Amino acid sequence: MPAPSRTPSQNPQPTGTAVPARPVDDLDRAIVTLLIADGRLSNAELARRVGCPESTCAGRVRALRESGVIAGVHADVDHAALGRPLEAMVALRFAGHTRASMSSFRKRIAAVPGVIAAYHVAGADDFLVHVTAPSSDGLRDLVLEHLTSVEGVSHAQTSLVFERIPGTLPAG
Repeated sequence: MPAPSRTPSQNPQPTGTAVPARPVDDLDRAIVTLLIADGRLSNAELARRVGCPESTCAGRVRALRESGVIAGVHADVDHAALGRPLEAMVALRFAGHTRASMSSFRKRIAAVPGVIAAYHVAGADDFLVHVTAPSSDGLRDLVLEHLTSVEGVSHAQTSLVFERIPGTLPAG
């Protein structure tokens, strides 16, 4: 007996691997751009701003979610207002590159308080870790206790974030 068919929302793809059921067009891009700027927009307001009927807009948003183009809607947090005014990017370089050590680090870094995101990158460094801290002492402690103390880390460079400048989606 064949397995029942599943919609993409019932059988989600891992992040970054979803394939849209149809090509993304200019209307989809306009919707995504507006949701990036303000994920709280109502469907009615979203439809008004992109110039389409509400039912069309709702269907497009649903299709974008189901295909994985929209993976979630998140709050843009003011870390300073939460008592963590320092933000930094910490570049980490590992002495060895085994799959086990990289996997272990990914699991460990996700649980470190103050880590906003970590990026496994190509190039001279292996990871860029975006962190927030309450003070310079707190930043130092986070780097020393949770990042450079990890087995295999051979180099760390911390760069303070002075300003975050949001980007935009490329056209078509």
